Amino acid sequence: MAFTVMIVDDSPVMRVFIRRVMKLAGFEEAEYLEACDGQDALDRLKTCRVDVILTDINMPRMNGEEFLAELEKNEALSSIPSLVISTDATRDRVHRMLALGAQGYISKPFSPEALREELDRVLGEINVSGN
Repeated sequence: MAFTVMIVDDSPVMRVFIRRVMKLAGFEEAEYLEACDGQDALDRLKTCRVDVILTDINMPRMNGEEFLAELEKNEALSSIPSLVISTDATRDRVHRMLALGAQGYISKPFSPEALREELDRVLGEINVSGN
C-alpha cells in the first residue's frame, strides 16, 4: 500500500519544492496530492485517502487555520496527522496551529533532515519510506 501525502499551499513552486524535499528526506515512493488552499484540500479529501497533510497557513479562500479547524470538525478527517509548514514561526502562531489540531510545525526554510525528523515524530516513526 502506498503512502500518500497531501501538500496544501497556494504556491505551485512551494508545492514542487516540498515534494522534492520529501523525496530527499526518504519518501521517494510516496504518492503526492496537491491542493491550492484549504477548501481545495477539503474537496479532494472527499474522494481521496491520505496518510499525512502538509499545509501552509497563508492561503486565499480558506487559510491553514480555517482548514485545520474544518478537519477537526470532521470525524473522518480529524485523525489524519497534519504538519504545518510556514514562514510564520512566532510562538503565538505555532501554539494556535497546534491548538487547532496540527501535530507538528516546521518553519521555512527547512532541510530534508528536519522534515524527516518531524514527520517521523508526527507519524510515530512508522516506516513509510519503504526502507
